[in-house]
Amino acid sequence: MLTCLGTNRSRNCEGTTRRDFLKVGGLGLGALGLPQLLRARAEAAQAGQAVQDTSIVWVWLSGGATHVETFDPKMSAPSEYRSVTGEVATTLPGVTIGGNFTKLAQRADKMAFVRSFAHTNSGHGGGTHFVMTGYDNRTIDNGGLPTRPSMGSIVSKVRGANHHVTGMPTYVSLNGIGSDGPAFLGTAYAPFSTSSAGRRNMTLSTTTDRIADRRGLLEDFDRFQRDADRTGVMTGLDAFEQQAFNLILGNAPKAFDVSAENAKTREKYGKDLGEQMLVARRLVEAGCGFVTLNYGGWDMHGTIEKSMNQRAPALDRALSALIDDLDERGMLDRTLVVVSGEFGRTPRINKNAGRDHWAPLSTLALAGGGLRMGQVVGESDAKLYKPQSEPIRPQDLMATIFQVLGIDTKQQFVNQAGRPVFLIEDGKPIKELV
Repeated sequence: MLTCLGTNRSRNCEGTTRRDFLKVGGLGLGALGLPQLLRARAEAAQAGQAVQDTSIVWVWLSGGATHVETFDPKMSAPSEYRSVTGEVATTLPGVTIGGNFTKLAQRADKMAFVRSFAHTNSGHGGGTHFVMTGYDNRTIDNGGLPTRPSMGSIVSKVRGANHHVTGMPTYVSLNGIGSDGPAFLGTAYAPFSTSSAGRRNMTLSTTTDRIADRRGLLEDFDRFQRDADRTGVMTGLDAFEQQAFNLILGNAPKAFDVSAENAKTREKYGKDLGEQMLVARRLVEAGCGFVTLNYGGWDMHGTIEKSMNQRAPALDRALSALIDDLDERGMLDRTLVVVSGEFGRTPRINKNAGRDHWAPLSTLALAGGGLRMGQVVGESDAKLYKPQSEPIRPQDLMATIFQVLGIDTKQQFVNQAGRPVFLIEDGKPIKELV
């Protein structure tokens, strides 16, 4: 028997935890929940519109990355406002970004730097909910629960939560982000989490000291598949039971295994964050529609120059490698990379040489997705307090992502009160990009 378990604090009314509980027994899956769940998801997908073969990789900079030292250095501003890490010229004439991002600067033709992204919630939890769902929630930072589904969960609901060929989950979280769940859509559309027990049991770790265990698990998969074929159990399963087996025996587990990559590729990405980005590329290559990964440590209330020098180089390296890799494989036009956090940082340096929470101007950059790249979108004011141009709001980002994914922005779902609600009420795709 093979069991894959994941953890989650949320439970449904029957006490069942998240959908990354997967169990395969020798008598097949008919008595278990996964085939029925796959069947329900497929029916949900059939009820919606056809979707495009496109994906999202969302790189989340938790803590709230500074918009100034990342993508809007504004060296024309007074010294107490402008980037403390300087600037670096990009391949776009007259465009600079923060001084730590020398590699990304050379790939600016494949990126769009949004300098007018803004919302109104400067709390960590509230800002995260706003950006991840498109809706504000003032209760989150006081112990409240998410009231809207995340974009990834919406994609899972619309497309069905597993790829019909590879068995790959539609929505995968490589590490947790607040408000990244399904809310009233139901736990069936929560992200497949690679953290905690689910990650350990499926051997999803990408550190070198786990390679031996990972190879051992893959050998177990091979033996299980041979045994299943020999006994004929596979032919006796209906389509959804077959799909459940494919989730284990198909490409899904292999996608998490970066040891299959050549050494040169792995070196280009780097360790830790780089390995997560490499996994993200492998996931979308195997049919995953929405991948999130969280690279934290951006809550820089003090000594922001030192903190940026510590955190930014790994992001510069790994993100550049991801963009190059997607481009070289012909995947960049169908994969949109989103880089954001819950908010930006205060424009004026504080007494501790840091910056505090600031939602009125936030960090956002994009790459690929078949959108118009190689540009700066929007403009900040002279001291980086707020957008000088028309603000781009979270629902505008949401509408842009949905357009890339082929999801109708006017679609409705029934909320917890039994009432139909629009996914997007007033957001429109970012006009400069589409």
